[in-house]
Amino acid sequence: MKIITIIGSPHKARGATARLADLVGEGAEGEGACVETIFLPGKRVNPCNACDTCHKVGKCPQKDDFEEIRQKILDADGLILGSPNYIYSVSAQLKAFIDRCCGVIHCVGFEGKYGASVVTSGGGDEEPIVNYMNHFLITTGITPVGSVWATMGLLPDGRFTEEIVARARELGRILVHSWKSKAVLPEVERVKDNFKERMKYLMVYRKQEWPYEYAFWQKHRGLT
Repeated sequence: MKIITIIGSPHKARGATARLADLVGEGAEGEGACVETIFLPGKRVNPCNACDTCHKVGKCPQKDDFEEIRQKILDADGLILGSPNYIYSVSAQLKAFIDRCCGVIHCVGFEGKYGASVVTSGGGDEEPIVNYMNHFLITTGITPVGSVWATMGLLPDGRFTEEIVARARELGRILVHSWKSKAVLPEVERVKDNFKERMKYLMVYRKQEWPYEYAFWQKHRGLT
């Protein structure tokens, strides 16, 4: 299994988010997976310009690193997202990446992959953020298998407790096992099916303006 980990923390590898995501990766690697980590602050992913070009031709015209990252995810089997809690949401770096995935979302383009989310904070409120990140994964077609978070202000010397370490590594193992077994999670599938139905109607509504996505749905989703 090939897994891409995307870290949205400005602290890159030395930050708590990357360290927690590394533990998830360790669990996955212990089950035979290969993990590649991408630090968004080390890449250039500009905000979406809302030009609609990706919907028309299938590729963003901006000259930055987004298309390279998107292709790495397409070539992988799993995706782990990591972000610190920045004012009750993901970091600006990760949000820019999420917004640039609008074409992926319209086509549910990462379907068949499995994923997980990682969040750290100074003082709490992590759960709504991992829920948002996992919902984003679902709208791209990815099946999220869980999440892990840590409130660093409550940890002695900023070190993860044994419980957090165990939960993170177990999440990595679950991610690999889910991919190997092609696990089907009923609640996730329900949300996916509802979202696909919504996107199908959107494609019919915008078929003249978005020829690439409409053709994609015709070829891959049986849209007539």
